[in-house]
Amino acid sequence: MRNGLSVGRVKVSYNRESDVLLIQVSEDRVDYAEEMGPIIVHFTKGGKPVLLEILDASEVISEVAKIGMKAKKPTPVELKT
Repeated sequence: MRNGLSVGRVKVSYNRESDVLLIQVSEDRVDYAEEMGPIIVHFTKGGKPVLLEILDASEVISEVAKIGMKAKKPTPVELKT
């Protein structure tokens, strides 16, 4: 099952079966991708982000939410690989 949301130019969808959250920030053509822990970022030839894939999304979002709820001020979150 896939759920989707579109806010402005950003499109967000979630695939429950594969537990992958997709965040599309541009409609530009993807040239290459880089894996950064549980996140794969797809870029244009010029290095502009087009799509973010968050693997094991339910776990990643849960961890980020726990850290964010405990923080008293904005805190950068480092994802474990």
